Amino acid sequence: MAEKQPSPSKEMRDLYRPRIIDARISEKLHAFGGVLITGPRSCGKSWTGISHSKSAIFVGDEDNNRFAALNPQSALDGEHPHLVDEWQDVPKLWDVARRNIDLSHKKGMYIFTGSSVPPSEKTLHTGIGRFARMHMRTMSLFESGDSNGSVGLSALFDTGRADNAPSKIDYQQAVRLMCRGGWPGALGVDDASAIGMSYDYIDSIVNLDMSRVDGKRRNRATAELLIKSLARNSASSASISTVVADVQDAEAKISDLTVRSYLEALKKLFIIEEQTAWHPSLRSRTRVRTSPKRHFTDPSLAAAALGARPGILLKDVRTAGLLFESMCYRDLCVYASASGGRVFHYRDNAGLEADAVVQLDDGRWGAVEVKLGTFDFEKAAANLIRLKNKMAAAGAEEPSFLMILSASGGGARTRPDGVAEVPADCLGP
Repeated sequence: MAEKQPSPSKEMRDLYRPRIIDARISEKLHAFGGVLITGPRSCGKSWTGISHSKSAIFVGDEDNNRFAALNPQSALDGEHPHLVDEWQDVPKLWDVARRNIDLSHKKGMYIFTGSSVPPSEKTLHTGIGRFARMHMRTMSLFESGDSNGSVGLSALFDTGRADNAPSKIDYQQAVRLMCRGGWPGALGVDDASAIGMSYDYIDSIVNLDMSRVDGKRRNRATAELLIKSLARNSASSASISTVVADVQDAEAKISDLTVRSYLEALKKLFIIEEQTAWHPSLRSRTRVRTSPKRHFTDPSLAAAALGARPGILLKDVRTAGLLFESMCYRDLCVYASASGGRVFHYRDNAGLEADAVVQLDDGRWGAVEVKLGTFDFEKAAANLIRLKNKMAAAGAEEPSFLMILSASGGGARTRPDGVAEVPADCLGP
């Protein structure tokens, strides 16, 4: 039987690097009986949970797993907020915690963290009204200290402008950041070691996680080919048939149904994210494409899946551009979450598109084009203005801002046409 878990130490708390999600967690602990934090393994959920808790049990530990399975109520004992890390390994903890919340009517009792979605039949209740749910991603550039945050996304919504701000990012630095990734464990170590973590991560997904997440046996070779196909098609709306053809070109037979099963497993592990299409309320008959874009939860995983270390990626501008868009999507999602926003993409039947549309709960929105270098800026600005005019003509609310998010270190500024040019190392919440 496992011993009772000690309270998180002051030393552990002092080592914690603050995350943007912290403010939302504190807010929700005052309003709900518990908080559920989901996200990919190693993105920092445990450390964040520790920083907000007064006691803890780490269910991912084998002894604690057995103890929690046999004694779910005892596993939930402790000073509140009580952290239950990797709860999905013992799903019955969810229902017991939900019952405890109902009986006590207290707020801030539990913090649950999970690196995968357990089968729905393993729990009896969704936890709606008891648990606030939030998703955690790998570190944004601002959180990792690689962005000065001088241009806040919230300020862009208020003013529509980017004040002059210094930037150090360039193509080479952007590639380095993509390959290193936003993993907390990758900070403070040399680049080769940090990059190696993502290769190990992909290996773990293929060999263990994809079968363990739902108990279905999956072929390693097929999984590797499918992940490589998804990496080649990062930040795109590649169809299932495109992925099937891509895998079959590598001499592996696979069906649409199998691809969907593998994709679902990757989504349950929070490895693949779908950037859904934006649907503005329009008076016109403009048809909006609905297919989502797919991104790896961190660009370093796509780079590792392709075997694209920095030296290789520097020579492949097209692939680097796709992974840079995924990195910017991650950062925009993190920053938007601080203001109650979500990140979509837009494409209509006339071919007009925007890499990202950030929309807040109050309806305000801004459009973003992601570009590696300044050579694409004029085209990007013209495209954003075209989108703004089309939305105005169709009766939609005007955008709060138009932004080109780039790897150009020329500094942040607002162009004469009103479009903000913001290097990725200047953007923040």
